[in-house]
Amino acid sequence: MLSRYARLGIWGCAPLSAAASRLNFQTPVTQLAQEVYDMHLLLLYITGAIFVLVFVVMFWAILHHRKSVGHQAKHFHENTTVEIVWTVIPFLILVGMALPATRLILQQKSSAGAEMTIKVTGYQWKWQYDYLDQNLRFMSHLATPHDAIVNAANLSDNYLLEVDEPLVVPTGAKVRLLLTASDVIHSWWVPQLGVKQDAIPGFVRDAWFKVDKPGIYRGQCTELCGKDHGFMPIVVLAKTPEEYQQWLAAKQKAAAASADDPNKIWKLEDLKARGEKVFSQNCVACHQANGKGIPGSFPALDGSKIATTDKPAHIEIVLNGSKRNPAMQAWGKQLSDTDIAAVITYERNAWGNHTGDVVQPKEIKAARGGKA
Repeated sequence: MLSRYARLGIWGCAPLSAAASRLNFQTPVTQLAQEVYDMHLLLLYITGAIFVLVFVVMFWAILHHRKSVGHQAKHFHENTTVEIVWTVIPFLILVGMALPATRLILQQKSSAGAEMTIKVTGYQWKWQYDYLDQNLRFMSHLATPHDAIVNAANLSDNYLLEVDEPLVVPTGAKVRLLLTASDVIHSWWVPQLGVKQDAIPGFVRDAWFKVDKPGIYRGQCTELCGKDHGFMPIVVLAKTPEEYQQWLAAKQKAAAASADDPNKIWKLEDLKARGEKVFSQNCVACHQANGKGIPGSFPALDGSKIATTDKPAHIEIVLNGSKRNPAMQAWGKQLSDTDIAAVITYERNAWGNHTGDVVQPKEIKAARGGKA
């Protein structure tokens, strides 16, 4: 049985243990992440030992060489032996830290031998995943309801860390990521995988990981990328190879089935319903759910000239963005013709806008120059 003092000691350390579990690294699920964690601990132990040693010696010297105990300071100018020792020892410590760290960095950058390649593109404020070998592409958006964000609903356990479309990968396969961005710098970070790589417009960076255990692993964009930076989560879903193949087949089948006929003539009500969903996923952050925008930053659409009069200009700005206001990004590469037609139709017939205008997908295709 533990003594009373031992029990008090354990109870006293309990808050420290709880704090450590919250503040320490997340449990690694890849060999790379485990090696990063081990390196972190190694450097922590080395620097901690140096800290303790230096302060023990310093306080011992202060305590035993006080003037109050009669100590007389000695006068000297140099000691070559001491200078060599205190130069060589730190040098050896730094080399001992640098060698394994360099090996780990080189391992992080070695994506050769990957069994599948996925292109990751960062947008404000979402991710696009292109499975280059499987002819599959989809967007991944924050799935936390807007009511929860504004504290009008209960928060889930994965508040701001949930998405509508996770990145799905097979276990046991080396996955190479090619990362870039469309607008500003983003950073793709999933701590349990040991991956953090910046996504930079105009550049392609690569990273890799290999998950051995099925599960859900969450991360975030870690590069300040605008006002909704905090609403740009990452979710990786690792499945067994058999489950992954089933998911891939179902996803490809669903993508083929959902492909829209570019010549279909849509009704106003159908386009408005679809456009409302597109707006809530892509436009609501800036233009707001009520269409009033954010004064001084993002213009209102409710009653605006662009959304009530000049339809070709409305199509142009949604398709290709605004040169006058760079915050209005181009959606032509992110959304299909039907989605762009739907969201423009919605904006021209929502809130106080009652134009009755219907924008058909073929008009968007024509505005692209015939390129869907």
